[in-house]
Amino acid sequence: MSRPSAAPRRRRLRPAAEAGAYDVISILVFVIIGRFNHDDGLSVGGIFTTFWPFAVGAALGWAIGYLVSHLRSGDLDEPDFRPSRLLPEGVVIWLSTLIIGMVMRDQFGQGIAVSFVIVATIVLGVFLIGWRLVRKSVARRRAAA
Repeated sequence: MSRPSAAPRRRRLRPAAEAGAYDVISILVFVIIGRFNHDDGLSVGGIFTTFWPFAVGAALGWAIGYLVSHLRSGDLDEPDFRPSRLLPEGVVIWLSTLIIGMVMRDQFGQGIAVSFVIVATIVLGVFLIGWRLVRKSVARRRAAA
């Protein structure tokens, strides 16, 4: 009995792993810039304290995006989940990162001033949506060449 090749699965996992890395880096850059601008210090513990609520939000956004792709595709074995895609995955991940991150910060006493919510909405949007737009633009140019 032969075993199916793992190569097609690896080809699907690589873009998802890259998207996950870009999302984590985007959130980390947001956190580091914010902590630096507010003189909160750049200790590993301080960065982690600010980072984790948004990371939880992003992870839940990925889970929601994955679930939506299952429901949308109708194929439970091979969903069309592409986290690097702008719509709907990118927007779901951005909004989940923001909303769940803010709720978690509030619940754990980290504070959510209105100005912070506004800045986080803009900066996380630019970072989490921005890399997806750049990727899409690069892919279009390569396809046209």
